[in-house]
Amino acid sequence: MTEPTVNRIVTERRGHVLLIGFNRPEKRNAADFALLQQLSLAYGELDRDPQLRVGLVHALGDHFTAGLDLADVGPRLGPDGLDMVPDSGINPWQVDGTSLSKPVVMAVQGTCLTLGIELILASDIAVAAESTVFGQIEVSRGILPFGGATIRLPRAIGWGNAMRWLLTGDTFDAAEALRIGLVQEIVPDGTQFEHALALAERIAAQAPLAVQATLASARTAVRHGDAAAEAELQPALARLAATKDARIGMESFLSRTPAVFEGR
Repeated sequence: MTEPTVNRIVTERRGHVLLIGFNRPEKRNAADFALLQQLSLAYGELDRDPQLRVGLVHALGDHFTAGLDLADVGPRLGPDGLDMVPDSGINPWQVDGTSLSKPVVMAVQGTCLTLGIELILASDIAVAAESTVFGQIEVSRGILPFGGATIRLPRAIGWGNAMRWLLTGDTFDAAEALRIGLVQEIVPDGTQFEHALALAERIAAQAPLAVQATLASARTAVRHGDAAAEAELQPALARLAATKDARIGMESFLSRTPAVFEGR
């Protein structure tokens, strides 16, 4: 599979944070095949680079995403679905058995439909502008959500809440998204990026190996159950206790000075 050259996703390194921006504002950031490929490549870069500790997904323009560009993507659907992940990429929705090892914060605004909601569900913390409108509208288009909403939404917000929005295709506002736990913060319009960046930088300032181990433990519990996660707690603690960052953290505690972690 050849890598795309159309600039649908823009990335920027901000310290240890990788900014990942949807860049198709003239189409309300609807995801065509090039955008899906480039987003996958950005996730691959975040996962591989030890200098990157957190991803921040945002969007240029007034809208986060209007969902899938079916005119472009539809003809590419084969009998096995959609093959959109280049060799060096990671599926951003993480529904193919491969999980991202680092946390992702999201900032959403305007319209956030279908794959946008599913990207929130595959991420870790979401900040929404107060006028954001959400919708999982696939049933209105004759298809089903295929980016994880049928799996993650009932678990995240409860069965009844999930079915209310999955089965009707209705849209809902940011207040409802906060009530059901889809997003963690609502902020004034135009400030969502700054609030999300502050959260991402706060996470990036923590010991990165400890952050990744914490994330992995929680994901193991969700995917494989409590017993599987419990079996890994003590071994993970022993591994982390032997790291330089653990020594830095202890020294910081004893000296009451801020810790500067190295990721080793």
